[in-house]
Amino acid sequence: MDKPLISSEQFKLERKEFHKSLFAIVTPIMVQNLLTAAVSAADVVMLGFIGQTAIAAASLANYIQFISFLFYTGLSSGVIMLAAQYWGKNDAHSIETIFGIGAKLSAVVGIIFSMLSGFFPNSLMRIFTNDLELIQEGAKYLRIVSVSHLCLSVSQIYHAALKSIERVKIVTVITTVALLLNILGNAIFIFGIFGAPKLGIRGVALATTIARIIEMSLCIIIASRIKSPRFNLKCLFRRNKILFKDFIRYSLPAIGNETVWGAGWATYAVIMGHLGADLVAANSLVNTLRNLATIACFGFAYGGAILIGKEIGAAEYGVAKRNASRLVRITILSGMAGAALLATCRPLLFKMADLTPEATKMLTPLLFINCLSVLGASINTVLIAGIFRAGGDAKFGFVLDTIMMWCISIPAGLVAAFVLHLPPVVVYFVLYIDEWLKMVVPVAHYKSGKWLKNITRDFKSQN
Repeated sequence: MDKPLISSEQFKLERKEFHKSLFAIVTPIMVQNLLTAAVSAADVVMLGFIGQTAIAAASLANYIQFISFLFYTGLSSGVIMLAAQYWGKNDAHSIETIFGIGAKLSAVVGIIFSMLSGFFPNSLMRIFTNDLELIQEGAKYLRIVSVSHLCLSVSQIYHAALKSIERVKIVTVITTVALLLNILGNAIFIFGIFGAPKLGIRGVALATTIARIIEMSLCIIIASRIKSPRFNLKCLFRRNKILFKDFIRYSLPAIGNETVWGAGWATYAVIMGHLGADLVAANSLVNTLRNLATIACFGFAYGGAILIGKEIGAAEYGVAKRNASRLVRITILSGMAGAALLATCRPLLFKMADLTPEATKMLTPLLFINCLSVLGASINTVLIAGIFRAGGDAKFGFVLDTIMMWCISIPAGLVAAFVLHLPPVVVYFVLYIDEWLKMVVPVAHYKSGKWLKNITRDFKSQN
């Protein structure tokens, strides 16, 4: 990185201001991510009272929502990439137009996944497993939760728009209410509290759907009260060919990146699903703790990118480069802390659910494989999904993940599982080592500085 052409005092003040702004954005994001992970953990613990089959079925069924979420994340990235830079230019009109474009495209995705989950749940489950009991239980979950896809498609774009203008606290409040209601709903419909019927895995789906409906409603109500930019129905009917082309140009690679990455993880689940319910159930528990351990590093990666995007939009390129370097260091440190925390949670794993003896044996090796994976993920995430996208460079991650996951990791996993017939834990290790294999390339791209681009246009004089 270039040496800063500012005095030592200015450098210290700049660093202090960045850290202050960073924690102001990241703290609400971490709270939101913590609550999201808490809901996942609550699902696993409560489903543990029903049995291992319920845990495994819900885990596989949730990959459908996971895949749909990747599309919303890609579209949200397009919104944030452009809107954060226009926020740096104080161009509210363009931000509103970008929100409208993202909302329309996201709604289309939501309708598609709602119909697939509602009408073809058994077919979707067969993608992940050939176990008839898991297919039947998972289909029950998918039918009920199908409505939530459309709700999620709306709320995620609102979240992205609000984050891009640094209204992260509002997003956290909305998410907190929805997630707490989700946990309460799980308890009510699983255990039959307050006279409600005991619905088992269907209760988890019902609680999720109710929470998503409330979340969407809160987004619409609260966002409509913000005076500038105004995120309302009028934004959906605006037309701007230039901004639409820009949105497609920058969001499509992000969608492609998220889809390639998410489809890769879903394929990992397919491989694990065909290796037995024991591996699926053990991975479900370990993955729950992994989500908790990565809250800080992912929060820094995504939150810091908003600030850097704003600085690029304001044409403060030197500040953006220096703050990117600071963001990388903070994220890596938080990733190391997360991996250490994950390792110390080993005793908790054995108390989360009553698994078969074979699944229980897998918990420890799966845990330590994830510790290694978290370290690599912290570096790759802050660069690929954070800093590069802040500069409008989503294509790099799309190409890299396509090559690393689909040309290396997945073929290696398939060979290990179905040709060499290696033990499930060894196959798991082969699949999860990809974060370390691809690390060198994004580090080199970061040092080149080619990711730093101002992707805004001058519309203010026309608005």
